[in-house]
Amino acid sequence: MSNFVFPPVEIPSAAVRGTEARYAVRRIFCVGRNYADHAREMGADPTREPPFYFTKPATALTPSGATVPYPTETRNYHYEMELVLALGAPVFKVTPEAAQAAIWGYATGLDMTRRDLQAAAKAAGKPWDTAKGFDQSAILGEIARVADIGRLDKGAITLAVNGVEKQHGDLADMIWNAAEIVANLSHLYHLHPGDLIYTGTPAGVGAVLPGDELVGRIEGLGEIRLIVGPAE
Repeated sequence: MSNFVFPPVEIPSAAVRGTEARYAVRRIFCVGRNYADHAREMGADPTREPPFYFTKPATALTPSGATVPYPTETRNYHYEMELVLALGAPVFKVTPEAAQAAIWGYATGLDMTRRDLQAAAKAAGKPWDTAKGFDQSAILGEIARVADIGRLDKGAITLAVNGVEKQHGDLADMIWNAAEIVANLSHLYHLHPGDLIYTGTPAGVGAVLPGDELVGRIEGLGEIRLIVGPAE
């Protein structure tokens, strides 16, 4: 039996719709600028260049319905409503067809961002870690199994803040669809069950403040909720 200097941390996990079983989370990948309107919104050219990625630690995972504190070291805390893929098979250097077969489930997600830190990092040519990978920055709804709901290639994706709609797009508007993202990422990493992929956000991202309530929806999948608490 192994001896540890400190007790090992609990494995991060997510709820699975219709069951008491949990989905153990290994890694969280995120796709940057995967909707043309959001790419323009962020001052980029929405051509179909290869997707790019950043990561969040699995410990950033936070369930839908949570109240999270307004994060430290920012005055521009943003939401990004996204479709999340949950992998259920190992893949490496695969085709989009094989990649689609490895998608085990879908979930609603919020990629929360310290936008001012991201802008400063971009300007200095530095990594985005402190802007994207901070505590409680990966909000996740329950995972719905592909076997139960089918493949999601289209459908409305929306987000409202305090009842006012801020984001409205369609999954069909993604520059790279789910299978293409997994296939591309599989040429960069050995992917495994437990890997989550946040697939990018439509236009309309913006700042929130303590007390704000966020409600996001994806057609055919469900809802995600978040309340912004006081600053720590």
